[in-house]
Amino acid sequence: MAQQNDIMPQSTHYEAPTDPLVKKKLDTWQDKKFGMIIHWGLYAVPGIIESWSICSEDWIERDSTISYDDYKKWYWHFSKQFNPTKFNPEQWARAGKIAGMKYLVFTTKHHDGFAMFDTKQSDFSIAKGPFANNPKADVAKYVFDAFRKEGFMIGAYFSKPDWHSQYYWWQKYATADRNNNYDIRKYPWRWNKFKDFTYNQIGELMHNYGSVDILWLDGGWVRPLESVNAEVLSWGANIPKWSQNIDMPKIADMARKAQPGLIMVDRTVHGAYENYQTPEQKIPEKQLDYPWESCMTLGGAWGFVPNDNYKPASEVINKLVEIVAKGGSLLLGVGPKPDGTFPEEVTKKLEDIGKWTSVNGKAIYNTRTTKNYNSGQTWFTQAKDGQKLFAIYCLGSNEKSPLKISWDGNIPKKGTDIVLVSTGKKIKWDETKGKVSLEIPKELNTQSALAFEFIPQN
Repeated sequence: MAQQNDIMPQSTHYEAPTDPLVKKKLDTWQDKKFGMIIHWGLYAVPGIIESWSICSEDWIERDSTISYDDYKKWYWHFSKQFNPTKFNPEQWARAGKIAGMKYLVFTTKHHDGFAMFDTKQSDFSIAKGPFANNPKADVAKYVFDAFRKEGFMIGAYFSKPDWHSQYYWWQKYATADRNNNYDIRKYPWRWNKFKDFTYNQIGELMHNYGSVDILWLDGGWVRPLESVNAEVLSWGANIPKWSQNIDMPKIADMARKAQPGLIMVDRTVHGAYENYQTPEQKIPEKQLDYPWESCMTLGGAWGFVPNDNYKPASEVINKLVEIVAKGGSLLLGVGPKPDGTFPEEVTKKLEDIGKWTSVNGKAIYNTRTTKNYNSGQTWFTQAKDGQKLFAIYCLGSNEKSPLKISWDGNIPKKGTDIVLVSTGKKIKWDETKGKVSLEIPKELNTQSALAFEFIPQN
């Protein structure tokens, strides 16, 4: 994931998968609507931005009294200190389930190359440091197991670039930016070693960690040169004159043999291996007719940062409603503390979100878009089978529930009951000149969003 000016935009094209198993799993994923992405790694120990502080680009600020090489040594040394003795993935999974989340994406390896699983390709992992003798040293295994037990679809985040690998950032040269720092055309042997290394690590995740539903690949600058477009150039990083091609067809073939129907998300590299798109920290302006998710943080950072400023539950709920009405899913980012537990405030926020999803989920889960999807503060979804329409009114940040709600379009047929989803109670309504008006009971002014179901009377 990225920060500040490095936020990944979504691709401008979408190519639908043709594999029937992938299409089926993608359809199931589109039912889920709400997921959790967990960033956890070395960066949790000092409580700083994930990985990016060791990258040499002009938007990244570091202590000017420390040399760049010394800074990297300081950062890498956290591998000798990272000892999450309270590691509690069951707590994470429970908190996610309470919030109403249905799928997980876990950072098995971020750009800094530190593996949160017991890789045999490198000693740079959670399973080789002070946590090595802990029964749960193979962290990813226990994270996946805990979320599977709570019924989640499982996603493995994996960074294509690896800034710790000598096959990617070779110490013979300086690290100019996020890209590999040597000319692949001059040193094909070294790049081929990196391709093998990447293939083998993804292979470990696909073969050794049970059922995986999503392979979520980050670091979209690692891509064939011919796929570099204006969008990639807009990120502000230099683009090398050589191709950082890691042979995605070979990786996909291996991964799907191990995990039939695997959804692949090669972020921002539009084509056969970006089965859904991932706009970051934003919501598309309009409804999209292909699979996508907005990945955004609960706080200000992806990983754990002390005293982070977390979004109110009502803001997350309103974003979820808008995203679902526009055809997407919300992947909400949280970061465990270095001891392996969630900050109390994160758990509390997820509980607050769950108070809404637990009684209004019918209007969110297993839904699809409807043509007229928005009128002011009201958003519309419909049941997957097209038989039921839902309207969800999102209150403003300090707004109490109004005594009257109205919207244009989506006029119920005469005799239709409009029911408040959270209670099942009928709501009085009428229609005048294409505008629907609802009378809202006074006791509902504590809800952040009001969901209504249209029930035609035969």
